[in-house]
Amino acid sequence: MYEVKEKRRTLEDSTEITTYSRNVISCNILEVEAGTTGYKGGDTGHGGRTYFRIEDAGGTDMTVNSYVNQFGCSGLEVTLGGDCELETMIRALKFITKVLEQESEEVYD
Repeated sequence: MYEVKEKRRTLEDSTEITTYSRNVISCNILEVEAGTTGYKGGDTGHGGRTYFRIEDAGGTDMTVNSYVNQFGCSGLEVTLGGDCELETMIRALKFITKVLEQESEEVYD
């Protein structure tokens, strides 16, 4: 079993949300945190806010790049090296998904 910590985070637009974090431990360690206000019925002007963070907490071969494509749209790419990095990232993404589904109280496939 692992410890889940409840936190409060203030986003750049001053929205306060509750987040949940945990460490994902193997040969490397990831710290993962996620939270959302849930659905609020709108776009960025009136809608909900969602946050997640994945951080190398020790020994992770991870490269993260942000970019803007030719249409001005931003993106993020992650490259991992190693089998444990694959394992811990899968577990981290599952945790993020679980938190966001539970906090949104609604899931659309």
